Amino acid sequence: MNDGPNILNEMNARSREVFRRVVEGYLETGGPVGSRTLTRTMEEKVSAATIRNVMQDLEYLGLLDSPHISAGRIPTHMGLRMFVDGLLEVRDLDTDDREKIDATLGSNERDVGTMLDRVGSALSGVTHGASLVLTPKHEAPIRHIEFVSLGHDRALVVLVFADGHVENRVFTPPAGQTPSSMREAANFLNALAEGRTVSELRQVMEHEITARRQELDSLAHAMVESGMAIWENEGQSYERLIVRGRANLLEESAEAEELERIRNLFDDLERKRDIAEFLELTEDGDGVRIFIGAENKLFSLSGSSLVVSPYMNSDRKIIGAVGVIGPTRLNYGRIVPIVDYTAQLVGKLISDRGKG
Repeated sequence: MNDGPNILNEMNARSREVFRRVVEGYLETGGPVGSRTLTRTMEEKVSAATIRNVMQDLEYLGLLDSPHISAGRIPTHMGLRMFVDGLLEVRDLDTDDREKIDATLGSNERDVGTMLDRVGSALSGVTHGASLVLTPKHEAPIRHIEFVSLGHDRALVVLVFADGHVENRVFTPPAGQTPSSMREAANFLNALAEGRTVSELRQVMEHEITARRQELDSLAHAMVESGMAIWENEGQSYERLIVRGRANLLEESAEAEELERIRNLFDDLERKRDIAEFLELTEDGDGVRIFIGAENKLFSLSGSSLVVSPYMNSDRKIIGAVGVIGPTRLNYGRIVPIVDYTAQLVGKLISDRGKG
């Protein structure tokens, strides 16, 4: 995959132009591009036979493929990767696209989750793909924690944050809990929690439980542990991925094989597998990353592409990501600036909220 730029550099001008025009034609139409079509568009006047010979060379290099005999060529995933890395011309963000995204985010929603849901809808609408938005964990300081019994095997843990955000989770408490042990657990956590975020509280809690073991009875101790685990377990991340625009992909796909692959993709997204890995996709570097076809280890994306970018808080820490999934023939030159702009805008909005 890393050999792409070297292969490009070794190509002569004619081969580069044939390769570029085949990929651009495929991205525009979704179909194979034939030699006769290229004879009409090539800058250099050459015969169809000459172009066919160049195409065969590019096929031998693994950059093009012929889906049917004499039906022209389409780029392979390796060819698309090389085009994206070496020849893609990323356009400036279209004014109309910018206005649609700005209009969606201009509603000044108080709730971050609602705002990001609107971002997902805007992204899928503007790009005609399916959008993914990974929302941040809530990192405002905690104001208050409370445990509420809902029955002998169900309890509610409520977190009130300093910015007014409230989260609650239903969970199964350790056996034998009483109203007094729940109060004791909440008092213990509240004494530690003020001014700390959930992750900061988790760090100091282990030490404090050990240091103040005499003050905390075993029931309250168990309650503290299980209550806080609700925010640390995998279930928390399952609620962090917003998927919008599924219908856009289904409309694109007429073939049964294609529809089946997209259904598998949606099954993966419904199960919200490996959300941490989704975020890690973006952590190797700032800015937009493109994953094509089989490069996607994360979801069943063998015939799809993912364009994804992280967004950051005011401390330049990556806290979430936005992305677009579509067929491999995505209009990358248009989608990349849309995803990049949206990610930067979301980061700015979340940072501004933190200052407020």
